[in-house]
Amino acid sequence: MLEDKRLIWKFNQGDRGVLHRIYEKYKNDLVALASALLNDKTAAEDTVHDVFVGFIAAERFRLTGSLKGYLATCVANNARNINKAKQQQKNISLHNADSVVSDSDGPDCSAIFGEQISQLTSSLEQLPYEQREVIVLHLYSGLKFRVIARCQGVSVNTVQGRYRYGLDKLRSLLNSGLNR
Repeated sequence: MLEDKRLIWKFNQGDRGVLHRIYEKYKNDLVALASALLNDKTAAEDTVHDVFVGFIAAERFRLTGSLKGYLATCVANNARNINKAKQQQKNISLHNADSVVSDSDGPDCSAIFGEQISQLTSSLEQLPYEQREVIVLHLYSGLKFRVIARCQGVSVNTVQGRYRYGLDKLRSLLNSGLNR
C-alpha cells in the first residue's frame, strides 16, 4: 500500500515511467480477473491494456483506497461493458470460450490441478454473470461488498445475496461434478 502511494505520487509529479512498474506489479492478477469475467484471454489482456491507456491520458490521479482495488474495479467495469455489447449482439457462447490458463510453476502442478481448475472454470461459466462477477471480485481481487455494490450500481444487500446464491450454486455444481 505504501509503495502504491509512492508510485501514484511519482505519477502525479509527471513520471509516466511508473506506469510500467504498476503494470508489472498487477498485470497477472488483472488479466486473471478479466479472464474469469470474460472467458477470453485475448479480450482480458486487451481490457487490462485499456485500463492502463486510460492512465496515460490522465494528468493526475487521486488514490483514495487500494490501487489494486481501483484497478480491479476498472477491469470489472470494462469487462461488464464488453459483456453487455456481446449480449446485445447475441453472440455469447460460454461453451466455446477459452479456459482460464494457469501460470503454475511446472507441468507437475498443471497435471495435479488441471482437472480441478477445469471443473471450477466450467462451473463458474454456468453461474449468472452478476453472481460470477461478485464471487471473482470478492474472493480473487479481495474487494469489499460495498465497493462491489458501488461498482455494480446496486445495494450491498443485493451484492451479498448474489454472492451467497452464487456460492450455493457453485457448490452444487462442483458437488454434482464430483459425483459423475
